[in-house]
Amino acid sequence: MATVITVRAPVAFMRRLVSARLHRHCCSKVQAACFVSRPHSYSLITGQQHRFFRTSYVAARPVLPFKLSDIGEGIMEVTVKEWYVKEGDKVSQFDSICEVQSDKASVTITSRYDGIIRKLYYDVDSIALVGKPLVDIETDAGQVEGPQEDVVETPAISQEEHTHQEIKGHKTQATPAVRRLAMENNIKLSEVVGTGKDGRILKEDILNFIARQTGAILPPAPFQEIHPPPPAAEAPSAPAAKLKEKITPPSVPTPAIPKPVFTGKDHTEPIKGFQKAMVKTMSAALKIPHFGYNDEVDLSQLVRLRSELKGLAESRGVKLSYMPFFIKAASLGLLHFPILNSSLDENCTNITYKAAHNIGLAMDTNQGLLVPNVKNVQMLSVFEIAVELNRLQTLGSVGQLGTTHLTGGTFTLSNIGSIGGTYTKPVILPPEVAIGALGKIQVLPRFNHKGEVVKAHIMNVSWSADHRIIDGATMCRFSNLWRSYLENPASMVLDLK
Repeated sequence: MATVITVRAPVAFMRRLVSARLHRHCCSKVQAACFVSRPHSYSLITGQQHRFFRTSYVAARPVLPFKLSDIGEGIMEVTVKEWYVKEGDKVSQFDSICEVQSDKASVTITSRYDGIIRKLYYDVDSIALVGKPLVDIETDAGQVEGPQEDVVETPAISQEEHTHQEIKGHKTQATPAVRRLAMENNIKLSEVVGTGKDGRILKEDILNFIARQTGAILPPAPFQEIHPPPPAAEAPSAPAAKLKEKITPPSVPTPAIPKPVFTGKDHTEPIKGFQKAMVKTMSAALKIPHFGYNDEVDLSQLVRLRSELKGLAESRGVKLSYMPFFIKAASLGLLHFPILNSSLDENCTNITYKAAHNIGLAMDTNQGLLVPNVKNVQMLSVFEIAVELNRLQTLGSVGQLGTTHLTGGTFTLSNIGSIGGTYTKPVILPPEVAIGALGKIQVLPRFNHKGEVVKAHIMNVSWSADHRIIDGATMCRFSNLWRSYLENPASMVLDLK
């Protein structure tokens, strides 16, 4: 009894198939064969055996090498610190692929395509070279439009790469319109702190970021966004107050100090990342003849002023420390002594006076010593400086400080007093020509103008200047002016712009 086999295939394919089978002398197994014409199908009648044929065509998915693009500052190699994917993982656009670290900052590389990871080119702690592939991604053919230009050979970062590279942390969240606005203004979304839900970056965040970079003054925020401090709780009743007096608060446990581990042998590890940058910077600083100058500042009036403004700043969602006052006073002093806000070329033949006061703040982070700077301090109010400091400290605590934050500084203040100590000898950060180190604020006895012993809040300050172009008298006069602004904060109002 004959059997009918339905084969879905093109007519030409079926003809070649039957001819091949007859040529291989397989016709002895076929008792009868005929073709029954049907729309889009053909039937082969055999007597003894049958096979079912089904054909399909699978388009080859292109595998693209995703290359490490130039991340700026002339960096040609980075260290792969962590992989967020493995071979076979599916990724979407803007998904994190890996974290790399240069001698400037940690950077998270994100995917440009939707696809599947087919190959990882580096192990953790390996050195990845700019312009070489990081991973191979199998993508849909529709995502490939002409030759891929994943590598940027020039120091400038392409606008497309700005949306696919973010500083270490979580994936940025923003609408396509916001991403387009950031790309048009050459802004990395990873450097913008989002104020939307779950950290989503809004259009207003981009505009505020642009304003801070350019020194533009934006209109004040709506009044309803400023929330007053919560009302004080009602005084408890007398029995409740007595009960609270009897209950002693639990003591704060002393943090356990980890015991040192003795390995029994020496080990050697390469210098890389931020430590490598420090070696390079401090080696260059050795070429600078440092002039040192120390003084003390009575901050008693500033302490009272900050205590009055602290609650108002907190009601606006900003933590107000002493640093915004120190930074603003330094900027006002630089207006009178612009040579302290300059740089000297390598041949020591030209001095460049910087128009912007990009004042850096040495910050102790988990990644080491970093010095982000507040841009255009000369155009910012004390409150605006506090807002920017809060932002930089937040980025530093989560390791998201990028090259934009860490470069372009013109003058630096180091708040070593937040850890301890009074006097120090700060080291100039080339190409800057001056730096100040602030000690801790101490309550000490001092004589007032009447000769009476009073309680005073004293802070020591240590200055270092490039003695090739800055003499001692200039540094001393600048320090005296800076100290006068802080000892009499009301005098700052006369010079504010």
